Amino acid sequence: MRILVIGGAGTIGRRVVEYLTNDHELIVAGRSSGQVTVDLTSSDSIKKMLDEVGNVDAIVCIAGEARWAEFKNLSEDDYYIGLRSKLMGQVNLTRLGQEHLVEGGSITLSTGILADDPVIKTASAAMVNGAIHSFVKAASLELERGIRLNAVSLGVVSDAYEKYKDYFPGHNPIPMNRVVNAYVKSILGKGNGLIIKDY
Repeated sequence: MRILVIGGAGTIGRRVVEYLTNDHELIVAGRSSGQVTVDLTSSDSIKKMLDEVGNVDAIVCIAGEARWAEFKNLSEDDYYIGLRSKLMGQVNLTRLGQEHLVEGGSITLSTGILADDPVIKTASAAMVNGAIHSFVKAASLELERGIRLNAVSLGVVSDAYEKYKDYFPGHNPIPMNRVVNAYVKSILGKGNGLIIKDY
């Protein structure tokens, strides 16, 4: 398979790329690194990346940001960071990317535990994650040519546990082999409209 991975140099992305690279042709994209670059907040940038890459069997997005701060300190502009990047970035990637997929191809988006089990300082991030879940369930009903759309939603992963553990007291870190398998299930499986959770 020919697979485009946006965010392939990140904590989770590099593990997914490492697993898939032996059996598949991977194109890694990122904001400032990778074989191609992309700014998820810009539809024009997404379109340019897709035109450069050409047709693929699967698109995987493991990227997008949102502002973490106490609710009382979040401004309207703070919310728009997550709306433009993680939410609309992945919506636009789906909207534009479907035209660059072969018949029966797939799109995998990324969310996280905050959609179902938020912690402090995550009002914006939790909102965005929940919206992506709803988008995947609805948009997957209308995709054509057998194209599938799923999201992977993870708890705090073991490779990032030390960095984020203070935000997630009592949470069990998700082993990286399970993290990778969630993406493999979406990419290589046959499910559609799934929110693949590992919390």
